[in-house]
Amino acid sequence: MDRTAVVIGGGVGGLATALALTRTGWKVALFEQAQEIRALGAGITLAPNAVRAIDWLGLGGELRATGVIQGGAGLRTSSGHWLMRTHIEELKRRFGVPGFALHRTDLITMLTKALPENVISTGHRVTDVNAAEGTVSYTGPQGPRTVTADLVVASDGLHSRSREKLFPGHPAPAYANYITWRGVVPEEKVSGLRLGSLTESWGRGRRFGIAPLVDGRVYWYATLGLPEGSLPEATLEELADCFRGWHEPIPHLLASTPPESLLRHDIYSLTTPLPTYVAGSVALLGDAAHAVTPDLAQGACQALEDAVTLAETLDREPDVRAALKAYDMVRRPRTQRLVRVSAQAGRLAQAHRPVTAFLRDALAWVVPTPLYMRIITETLSWRPAPGSRPTRPIGPG
Repeated sequence: MDRTAVVIGGGVGGLATALALTRTGWKVALFEQAQEIRALGAGITLAPNAVRAIDWLGLGGELRATGVIQGGAGLRTSSGHWLMRTHIEELKRRFGVPGFALHRTDLITMLTKALPENVISTGHRVTDVNAAEGTVSYTGPQGPRTVTADLVVASDGLHSRSREKLFPGHPAPAYANYITWRGVVPEEKVSGLRLGSLTESWGRGRRFGIAPLVDGRVYWYATLGLPEGSLPEATLEELADCFRGWHEPIPHLLASTPPESLLRHDIYSLTTPLPTYVAGSVALLGDAAHAVTPDLAQGACQALEDAVTLAETLDREPDVRAALKAYDMVRRPRTQRLVRVSAQAGRLAQAHRPVTAFLRDALAWVVPTPLYMRIITETLSWRPAPGSRPTRPIGPG
């Protein structure tokens, strides 16, 4: 008899968890409060650790067909001077696989299409989670309902209601003191530009990142160190003023971005760590457990790691509560460390005082690439447990 699981939330972490559990023999129901599964965001980068998770899920071929290899990366000043560069050959040699950049919509679509048709239920707003009884209460098209499952996975994001229910009074995610705007430039607007791999340019209290996508489009993000809630209606022209005088193609990208693609987000992270990611038969996953700033580009990567680790652990250990304790012991130290390190990296990169920004740039300039690669090795070297493989075939149904 299939074991049953309810997954709360239809983002990257929830979809990956539903897929991982389905592939290891679980009967899964995923509840998403929106009326359709859709991606909120622009581009996304998946580091080698996330690529291994995607491979484990059986979607490596789709990823390689949809994403642009991002094995190299670089840091620049606002004038265009290179502070640091890494190359794809070094990343592949050290980690075995490169990273990839793709549109978040493509990743969500890839995960959604791999699930059986009856797994996802949209328009289902979860109102309560009972850890002791393994029940989930929700309001759906047929009104209020309560279901019981062997396992409940709460992957309902940064402002998780499930986290609030399980850990009442725990501090909410904290503002990281900067705002990010994101956009995607159409292929016809960037033809002729020579763009390589992911680059990030640093100024005082502001940054600009660029990543090519597989279909010729370009994804960009821009950050400004401002009080929470600032510039809620900022236009592309106002952003361009903030980055006036920066090196090309930054002005060109801002001038060529369709206004409807512009996204704005205050950035938060769960700086006060949870005492545990599990309660009874409920597991927290992704941003619900360890919301992280985007400064290490590890938010979705860690959610994918969570999903695979949880499925692997449950596959080895038939007792759900024992498996969840093992999941917690493995995932909590790693993810909470990355929350701290990412926040520290963000504070450094957002430096706005002249002396601090100068020292930041000087440090990036003098750190040799091999040393930088060693620093990031612990983060990017994660891999699924040896010998673990999904037991059910790839493909919906």
